[in-house]
Amino acid sequence: MSKTKKTTKSAKSKIVIPIAVIALIFLGVGFGMSYFKNNFYTVMKVPDFELTDQNNKKITNKDMLGKVYLVEFFFSKCPTICPIMNSNMKVIDQEINNPEFGIISISIDPVNDTPETLKQHAKRIGVQSPNWHFLTGDRTYIGNLADQFNIYVGDKEDEGESLNHSGMIALVDQEGNIRCRYNKDNMPILYYSGLNYKDPEGKETDLTGKYHPDREKLIEDIKKLLK
Repeated sequence: MSKTKKTTKSAKSKIVIPIAVIALIFLGVGFGMSYFKNNFYTVMKVPDFELTDQNNKKITNKDMLGKVYLVEFFFSKCPTICPIMNSNMKVIDQEINNPEFGIISISIDPVNDTPETLKQHAKRIGVQSPNWHFLTGDRTYIGNLADQFNIYVGDKEDEGESLNHSGMIALVDQEGNIRCRYNKDNMPILYYSGLNYKDPEGKETDLTGKYHPDREKLIEDIKKLLK
């Protein structure tokens, strides 16, 4: 083989190899973006719980196995974020409309929120799904449960804080794992917001805000988990 042919072949190799490497990089990036878009992060196993619902029925995490469900902490007399959270939950429930989907709403004010009170509350906000359980029980137990969920609930011994709580929601899959999507930076969001916002990006909360980006995310992610 002539020196010229060898040189040409070598030059082609030098061009082809970098192109192949670049193609693999783009393929890897594409696969990675697809992975984060279509897969969920496992936050942890859902904590064990046993509480009483609005129908005086004991509900445990084992009863919810086989269902995709949401968990929120609230109380029926809450004048601020709870009505918003309950309203967003209701929209989600109506949109999903699937017997394999459920909601767990745990009261942090069990002294007031008896099963009878919670039944009236469910009726007042128009709950129809048999899988939406409003739960009540011992306040210390509920506070400890919130800690296990890593969702903030105020200390019951602190009069000014006892009824404060987070607006975050846990998404649980059929196997009892708390799951979440990844954000645009490919980091797990851990929990979803049940609040309304002034802006579509969800940066500034507003009780009367017309934007609820995490509600839309939850609808999308619940549908994926139910497939």
